[in-house]
Amino acid sequence: MPLQKRRIAIGVAVLAGAVTMAACGSDDKKDPAGIPSATGDDKPAASSVSWPAPADASARVKAAGLPMLGQEGQVLHIHSHLDVFVDGKAVTVPADIGIDIPKQQISPLHTHDTSGVVHIESPVQAEFDLGQFMTEWSVPISSDVLGTFKTGGGKELHVYVNGKEQTGNPAAIKLGAHEEIAVVYGAPADKVQVPSTYAWPEGL
Repeated sequence: MPLQKRRIAIGVAVLAGAVTMAACGSDDKKDPAGIPSATGDDKPAASSVSWPAPADASARVKAAGLPMLGQEGQVLHIHSHLDVFVDGKAVTVPADIGIDIPKQQISPLHTHDTSGVVHIESPVQAEFDLGQFMTEWSVPISSDVLGTFKTGGGKELHVYVNGKEQTGNPAAIKLGAHEEIAVVYGAPADKVQVPSTYAWPEGL
């Protein structure tokens, strides 16, 4: 499906001060807001940390080593969910990561809204990792770095997949179908209930 038609499903997109509005009519349904936890507790308060989608999406996609496409790929079509916490509070994963609206181009890794759902839609079978997505977002991640933050001084970085803590370089974590990935930065006293699942809407 051409990217222009897919944008109709997005509803409202804001880039460089321009607002694009269209009628909803796609199989990509809005993902529910909120961060479900394993015990169903309320989501944590929103963080004051804000990492918006980069203005030059194409440049960031190139930095991630990925192509820009004229339409979403259909050979590989899966979704992962990403939660990010800084100092005990949730950081919004913005809409339109990996989407160049003016050029009508899109990366195989992208977001349509702020639900944290990462769309993995490629014209070829391939593996994609968390590091590529974070590069597109312009929020670097490594074993001791998350965006503008570094570990040390009582601050730690932990990454979980489906509630299980991962070791090694988090950038290398593969994005799999219906996986819940949680990135947690802060002091041990900043209690975060790490989600192990995501309430996937029908059709995703």
